[in-house]
Amino acid sequence: MDMLLILAAAFGAGVLNTIAGGGTFLTFPALVFIGVPPVAANATSAVAVFPGYLGGALGFREELARFDRRQLIRLTGLTLLGGLIGSLLLLVSSNEAFSLVVPFLLLGATLAFLFGDHIRAWAASHSRGVTPQGATGLILVSIYGGYFNGGLGIVLLALFALWGMANIHEMNGLKNGLSFALSAISVAVFAIGGLVEWKLAAAMMVAAILGGYAGAPIARALPKSLVRALIAVVGFSMSAVFFWRLIA
Repeated sequence: MDMLLILAAAFGAGVLNTIAGGGTFLTFPALVFIGVPPVAANATSAVAVFPGYLGGALGFREELARFDRRQLIRLTGLTLLGGLIGSLLLLVSSNEAFSLVVPFLLLGATLAFLFGDHIRAWAASHSRGVTPQGATGLILVSIYGGYFNGGLGIVLLALFALWGMANIHEMNGLKNGLSFALSAISVAVFAIGGLVEWKLAAAMMVAAILGGYAGAPIARALPKSLVRALIAVVGFSMSAVFFWRLIA
């Protein structure tokens, strides 16, 4: 039953990530529910959804090719640096400390997803272009992504809007490319640190890939408002569960 639960969660995560994002809201709680310690559950969840970022980056390869190569390398390097720092922070975090911040991270990620359009609109209205502050912002966002992956895509899109980017397809391409780089360094750190439950992660990767494939026709069939409502319900529910675990 435990294996069926996490496979179903991974499949659902693949579907959600293809449609709109939010797959971590399913995989991480499912792993904790079956008894995986929170830190290991977070690392295993990151590995489970990792292949989807590669598919997304390849799907937007034409958009990525429009960026200046030197700028793309610079942004990737900043992302790797932030992702490395965040992953190392998770590596040295105790389960108790991580459990303390998880409810707030889940709630914040859910709110970021739910109000993502408003966040991006606000960021666009305060656009400053790519500046040294942009580099700092990317490192900070990448640290968050290396430590806890939930809601990363929304935060990255808002950051790009703050930089002055307006082409949503190029923004999504850059988001997927940087998310793949960040996840790659995170997976490497988690693997070396021995945090990953590989038997569970391997099975979940397959289920997530299948879910991602199945998500394409579902994305075309479901209205965006229904998808957003579903992810919001899952996110708020999981936040409530972890807040309850924290105070119980």
